[in-house]
Amino acid sequence: MGSIYGKIFRISTWGESHGKGVGVVIDGCPAGLSLNEDDIQAFLDLRRPGQSKYSTPRSEGDKAEILSGVFEGRTTGTPISIEVRNTSQRSGDYSEIASYYRPGHADYTFDEKYGFRDYRGGGRSSGRETIGRVAAGAVASKLLESVGITVCAYTRAIGGIEAAETDRNEIMNNRLYMPDRAAAQRAEEYLDALMKEGNSAGGIVECVAEGLPAGLGETVFDKLDAELAKAVMSIGAVKGVEIGEGMNAARLTGSENNDQFIIRDGSIAKASNHSGGVLGGMSDGSQLVLRAAFKPTPSISAMQRTVNKNGEEIDISVKGRHDPIIVPRAVVVVRSMTALVLADMLLMNMSARLDGIQRFYGINEK
Repeated sequence: MGSIYGKIFRISTWGESHGKGVGVVIDGCPAGLSLNEDDIQAFLDLRRPGQSKYSTPRSEGDKAEILSGVFEGRTTGTPISIEVRNTSQRSGDYSEIASYYRPGHADYTFDEKYGFRDYRGGGRSSGRETIGRVAAGAVASKLLESVGITVCAYTRAIGGIEAAETDRNEIMNNRLYMPDRAAAQRAEEYLDALMKEGNSAGGIVECVAEGLPAGLGETVFDKLDAELAKAVMSIGAVKGVEIGEGMNAARLTGSENNDQFIIRDGSIAKASNHSGGVLGGMSDGSQLVLRAAFKPTPSISAMQRTVNKNGEEIDISVKGRHDPIIVPRAVVVVRSMTALVLADMLLMNMSARLDGIQRFYGINEK
């Protein structure tokens, strides 16, 4: 089912929305990294349900438990297993949907592929699957921070309401994680109106990584931007990914889109960053800028038309506990997937040059 990602820093996520729990196994994390359950919990708390009226009221503590790979507060170099138990399942809310296909969901495609599906909350296609990604992203972020790389994400837009400024101090001061207070207030009013209609909204998450060295990423199929696109597009509700100017680059001329090189503080730098920090599939040493477009939550109480397993067209109103917007809880998911790609690329890059290998093993070049 494609539940494994990475080449060196490798993760395998497991579990279903209404099973006993969800989690992840991380392989390839270097030994000696300072890590405890609080580090992971800080990330999980950002995607935890029930934080505001704009997220599902499903009440889950989402408490992380490290089962292996850490001893006396440091990673051991062996697989790290992290589990989060499900404690607030109400599978009865979903018994009705076993007989029909919800618009915008994976019900139909699961049945066509496997001839069987776990209809309780969507099973593996549920947003709850992202817990394993976020737990692993917390570990990857700790690894990146140990070499001076930081990753930050926030809500850039909700519906047609976009943040006009980027005040990182404001991100944690509103329920939508927007870096613009005025835009967040307008977005809340917009969401309140949609909720009264039984409807939902989509939006855009922007992610920025700083401190990257130049040269992360491979030159053909495993380009940094290609891997980022794959990783972020693998998040269930993401329908588009942009890096740098993204789609807008098609509207620019070469002279407008090119980032001219300059000398800044004695080093090579760029006068602008239309590339979003990636050239030729490799990081160029500047700020990495990525955006992910999320579709509206497909589970809505407004009446919709669908088909049941008997081939009959019917009208439905989806029951259960659902987010009127996915974007705020998805901010940390985008941040985590970005961190996972960067951690993997960082480790892969260690074998790119012979002189680097020689220095690591203390061998003087003859």
